[in-house]
Parts: sequence; structure tokens; C-alpha cells
Amino acid sequence: MPPVSAPSSRTRVRRLPDRAHYDADTVAAIVDAAMLCTVAFQIDGMVHAIPTIHWREGGHLYIHGAKASRMLKALTAGEACVTIALADGLVLARSAMHHSMNYRSVVIYGRFEPVTDPSYKLNSLRAFIEGLYPGRWDTLRPITDKELNATGLLRIALSEASAKIRAHGVKDDEEDLSWPVWAGVVPLRTVAGEPVAERDSVLQEVPQTRLG
Repeated sequence: MPPVSAPSSRTRVRRLPDRAHYDADTVAAIVDAAMLCTVAFQIDGMVHAIPTIHWREGGHLYIHGAKASRMLKALTAGEACVTIALADGLVLARSAMHHSMNYRSVVIYGRFEPVTDPSYKLNSLRAFIEGLYPGRWDTLRPITDKELNATGLLRIALSEASAKIRAHGVKDDEEDLSWPVWAGVVPLRTVAGEPVAERDSVLQEVPQTRLG
């Protein structure tokens, strides 16, 4: 994918700039690690922020929805801001003011563009499903032309984006180090739960997912 450009006036991290990353690989890794993003946009002067599932191909983030969706229509008509945040750990300090969280986040600015070529749409939706459930696409009932036509597919370039990461332990004041309370980091991770099959599922074998 093409490198992210130097930070723009919108993406430059001003608060704790030492946590900022502007390289394409870091941005892409966080986009790939998350399943949901939040898309902010305007409709008739009102700001909306909607969470939605996403995936990445090359230098673009993709989302999909019904063609009639007013969000999808608004995203091709004006500027948007996409945010992603992943919580990696709870940081417990010796004082309330120094408690924190380890995290990875990305902010993307730009305008979404529609993807209309049917074969491109189909291949992108395949990449979406395969990214969540490796090997599943070829086992599914094929998408019909009617379904494909009713699905809107949008993408936004990752060229104006920044990442912000905290990935370290407690930073307490020196005078608090002897305070008699536990200090450290509690790691957080997302794991798959126990699958629950539909009663009328023809097969009972559980498919693979990206979470294992």
C-alpha cells in the first residue's frame, strides 16, 4: 500500500505527540486488527457518528450497506472522519490521576468513493468474508445479482491518517512509589466464545474465525 503522507493539519497529533505514528504499516495493522470503526459525517448540518464493520484492501478502508442507506449517500457527498480504537490493557497506578489504558487508535480523514463495478464489488465482499472466516466463502450460497446490486460498497483512502498508541506500564510520581497498593497492567484481549449452532443447521462442525 502507498505510504501515508506527512501528517496534515487534521491528523497531526498534538496531545502526547510521542505516541503518534504516521507510517502506513502501523495504520494498516490497527485497521486490520479491529472489526468495527466509527464513521462521522454530516446530514443537513447535523453531525452523526455511526459504528459499522469494516475491512481493508491495500491503501483503502471499505464499508458496505444498503444502497438506500442515507449514511452511504452522505459519505459520498461530503467529508468524513473514521476512527478506530482498541483497548489493550488497564493501567493501574498508585494514584487515581495516573491510572491509564494501553490502546491503539487510528483517525482517518477524507471522502468515501463508491465502488460500482460488479466484479470488483464481489471480490471485495469475498475478501471481507474471508477476512473474518477463512475458507468460508466457497461454502456459501452464491450472492445473487439482485443482492449485489442492492449492496452499496464504499472505500476511503488511508493517505490522510494517523495512529496513536500507548503500550507501556505505570508512570507514577516518584514520591508515590512506596504507596501500599498494587500497581501494574491488566492485559485485555478479545476472544471467541463457545459457538451456539442453530437447531436447523445442516452441519454442526464449527467454522474457523479470525479469533480462532
